[in-house]
Amino acid sequence: MIVALDHVQLAAPPGSEHILRGYYRDTLGMAEIPKPPALAARGGCWFAAGDVQLHIGVDTGFHPARKAHPGIRVTGIEAFARRLAEHGAPVSWDGDLPGHRRFYSQDPVGNRLEFLEPGEA
Repeated sequence: MIVALDHVQLAAPPGSEHILRGYYRDTLGMAEIPKPPALAARGGCWFAAGDVQLHIGVDTGFHPARKAHPGIRVTGIEAFARRLAEHGAPVSWDGDLPGHRRFYSQDPVGNRLEFLEPGEA
C-alpha cells in the first residue's frame, strides 16, 4: 500500500536555520517551502527540489546523523560535486555501490547526505 516517500526529516540544533537555509537553498539549489503555521512555531525549515522534500526539525538534544542519511539522486554528479566543493562543502567519493556513482557530504550541522547517480561506477 506504500506508494511513495513523502519527505525525509533531519534534525538540527536550535537557532541553526540561517546556516541551513544557506546550505540547502544556496549550495544545493533547493527551494524553501513554507511550513504550516502551527509547525512553523516549532522552528526548523523545509526544502524541496522537484518531488524531493527535506524537512529540518529543531531538536534541543541534537546529535548529527553521521551514519543514517538521505540518499538524494542527482543528474550531472561531477558538476554537482564541484558545486558543493566550490561552496566549501566536503565531497567524499565512494565507489562501493555497483552501478552508481556517489559521494557523501555533510550539511553545516554535521548531518550526512549521500548524492548518487545511476550509471557506471
